Amino acid sequence: MDRVVHPIEQESFRRLRARLDTSHFPPLTRAVVERVIHSAADLDYASDLVMDEGRLEKAHAALHAGAPVVVDVEMVAAGITRRETVCRLRDAEAGPGLTRSAHAIRLAYEQVGPGALWVIGNAPTALEELLILDVSPALVIGLPVGFVGAAESKAALRESGLPAVSNVSEKGGSAVAAAALNALLYHPLSPSEETS
Repeated sequence: MDRVVHPIEQESFRRLRARLDTSHFPPLTRAVVERVIHSAADLDYASDLVMDEGRLEKAHAALHAGAPVVVDVEMVAAGITRRETVCRLRDAEAGPGLTRSAHAIRLAYEQVGPGALWVIGNAPTALEELLILDVSPALVIGLPVGFVGAAESKAALRESGLPAVSNVSEKGGSAVAAAALNALLYHPLSPSEETS
């Protein structure tokens, strides 16, 4: 993806790297960590985020091969500016034992099927619903924020064994979830990915 980086963004990343050594992270992990930190100006994400480089490589390949990207809220979609996303929250309805966010995840899965990248930055109940469904994702970026259910839903994501980016604490949100996806979207293809 050809992308012109604004001088302010370049300077922001220079300052980030001056304050935090990220050189020990593998390439995609480093990209996600740095872009999430950049989006939140929060260096603590370096030790709070949890992901696996091998799984990020597979998700990166799937993303660049055109796998659908599903988001839980329009705020996440707004942060992903160089890729179409699926968000079904406007079509969803709450019901007994089912939040609107959870229903939106059901509707999105009916639309996209397996193999999508799921970006959850707002609603823990959306992540919980995703874990109930057998979505066979390329990746789940599970970074919902909040004091009720956020840390627990992310712990359940890590325990599920699904390929994921999550964090341990209660923090997260739309901006950091979009940033994690953008890190994969902006990262260049390796020579082996370009020829496959």
